[in-house]
Amino acid sequence: MSTVTKPVRIVYEDNHLLVTVKPQNMPTQADDSHDPDLFGEMKNYIAEKYHKPGAVYLGLVHRLDRPVGGLVVLARTSKAAERLSKQVSSKQMNREYLAVVRGTTPDHAHLHEWLLKDAKTNMVHVVPDGTAGAKPAALSYRTIASDRDVSLVRVHLYTGRSHQIRVQLSHAGFPIWGDARYGGGRPGEQIALWGTWLTLEHPTLKKEMTFFAPPQSTEVPWNRFASYIQESGPETDG
Repeated sequence: MSTVTKPVRIVYEDNHLLVTVKPQNMPTQADDSHDPDLFGEMKNYIAEKYHKPGAVYLGLVHRLDRPVGGLVVLARTSKAAERLSKQVSSKQMNREYLAVVRGTTPDHAHLHEWLLKDAKTNMVHVVPDGTAGAKPAALSYRTIASDRDVSLVRVHLYTGRSHQIRVQLSHAGFPIWGDARYGGGRPGEQIALWGTWLTLEHPTLKKEMTFFAPPQSTEVPWNRFASYIQESGPETDG
């Protein structure tokens, strides 16, 4: 396993792919904050490791919201970027998340809403079907465990809308713990949403690969479900 100066973990690397664990509060791509971002850090990592003096190619095929941590795959060639992007658009790439939400959730549920993003506020809202500019959003979740006022859920995405999991779970009455934007999170709390599983087809080997990177089970509120998180899967399986 390789490391870089920023706390970015690399769980898989070859000539075509770079599978990383984005830390919480790091932008996936450069933004107005000018804070270090995952994409820029990984370009620097490749340039230094492989002694590339010129421009480094790296393809960004999907993103995580800035406060959310977890698995992100980057493409090291344009061919890989094209093929991975097709997997995203065709729903062949499977991304699943762990979240701690407020309330006692049902055993499982499927959520389908129409979402509209306000470009001025960067807020996403559930709106009626047929609203101009709205996009359909679908996910399902199953409850792994509940502990008094919170539940641990595993979320499967069918679409990849901005802030989708956060908005849909909040709209369902189960806001994510620590989500300041949609869940009433308090200052100092870290949002309890984590990109835990990532399944894709290798762009050249045509082999299905599944990667697993759980949140830190010692941190609040994950520590309330530590045994479930530790038993949820291997580091990698691909």
